Amino acid sequence: MTSPDTLKVGTPFDPADARRTAEAPRLEASLDDKKPLMSAQQALAEANRCLYCADAPCIKACPTAIDIPTFIRKISTGNLAGSARAILDANILGLSCARVCPTEVLCEGDCVYNEMDSPPIKIGKLQRVATEYAYDRGLQFFERGAARPGRVAIVGGGPAGLACAHELARLGFESVIFEGRELPGGLNSTGVAPYKLQLPDAIREVSYVLEIGGIELRTGVKVGQDLTFAQLEADFDAIFVGVGLGPDGVLDIEGEDLEGVVGATVWIERMKLEPGFGLGGVKKAAIIGGGNTAIDVVRELRGLGVDDVVMIYRKDGAAMSGYEHEWSAARIEGARAQFWTQPVGFTGEGGKVTGVRCLSLKPMGPDESGRAWVEPIPGSESVIGADLVVLAVGQSKLESMMSAVEGLAFDKGRLVVDAETGQCSNPRYFAGGDCANGGKEVVNAAAEGKRAARGLARFLDARAQQEADHG
Repeated sequence: MTSPDTLKVGTPFDPADARRTAEAPRLEASLDDKKPLMSAQQALAEANRCLYCADAPCIKACPTAIDIPTFIRKISTGNLAGSARAILDANILGLSCARVCPTEVLCEGDCVYNEMDSPPIKIGKLQRVATEYAYDRGLQFFERGAARPGRVAIVGGGPAGLACAHELARLGFESVIFEGRELPGGLNSTGVAPYKLQLPDAIREVSYVLEIGGIELRTGVKVGQDLTFAQLEADFDAIFVGVGLGPDGVLDIEGEDLEGVVGATVWIERMKLEPGFGLGGVKKAAIIGGGNTAIDVVRELRGLGVDDVVMIYRKDGAAMSGYEHEWSAARIEGARAQFWTQPVGFTGEGGKVTGVRCLSLKPMGPDESGRAWVEPIPGSESVIGADLVVLAVGQSKLESMMSAVEGLAFDKGRLVVDAETGQCSNPRYFAGGDCANGGKEVVNAAAEGKRAARGLARFLDARAQQEADHG
């Protein structure tokens, strides 16, 4: 039984208050939806293109294994409620995933139409039609299961934690989510590009997930500071860890402390959450990095009207980890790249950044390990002017946060978990999302949270049986 002291920490989540906060004027609200909602006629026409494949490669490409042909067929017959149920039964975060999933490389990327020289079915857009239909009409498809003994503490109120809590409720277990920020939703609230998903819809989804009951959500609670893991172990039968990654990485070069040099996740979070936050007259921006976060910032700054936006990357476009379709869109929107370029410092005036000092690089072929490497070109130093520099060079792992817990195994800063159950090497701990997978998509976090809930159910049932046997 959870002690009263544990539930005094933080603030109980109030959906109405969170909705008011989310609807306050914020910079992200000025960005347009890049994939607007289909009309009913468009959805019907697109659904009728589906071939309803027997082997359905699109299902295999979906981390949550949504029965995509079934939900599309239901749209084609006008049964949007049934379509939404099919989606949310597999993935309770189907509303946000319809918008934020890289469908181009997941379900749509495996659509059989790609082999027929025809455009793939717009699965993400159809999923959005169905899920928004259900949300707009207040359709709630799921109920709490019959009560079973065992309570779970969930650390992190992002996609993994929410999916875990919801599945636990369906299975009959109670849980308490402890979220470090004042608003839950994790990456959906703080980090997803606003042209895909904005804060009001992220909060709307959190509220929907909690409607099932059996889930307590407390915000403003930093586990490891406000609450210790020892307290959680004393008050709960098991613990699920669904935290994201750590702070932005740094370059450790001269001038990094200048005003206007900022980490990517910090900048995105302020744009999405902070009322009154603005660009302050930024006309030239440089984004350092080549991943999806870097590309998101590039597209956001172009969408916010910054005239000159350049992405600085130490290799070429083919080596970038960011999705090609996103970078292609960024180029169409007017962004440019400075490839084979390495920042070595920042210039400034009056304490504010004015540019990025760079060296040009040349590729030098593979080293003894087979990895490609680069070498600076002597005398090639130049300055790229910028009054805003955003560092998108990765995030640290949160291994230090978990150091007080005995028996946990880590691999390159990630929690090691069982692939089938999500269970950690300390058997009372389970994990999913970025802290375990190193930083994948929202849909992966949702799948891992649900998987861990089922693993938790087996663990809690066995624990209860043991207690009964020795009772």
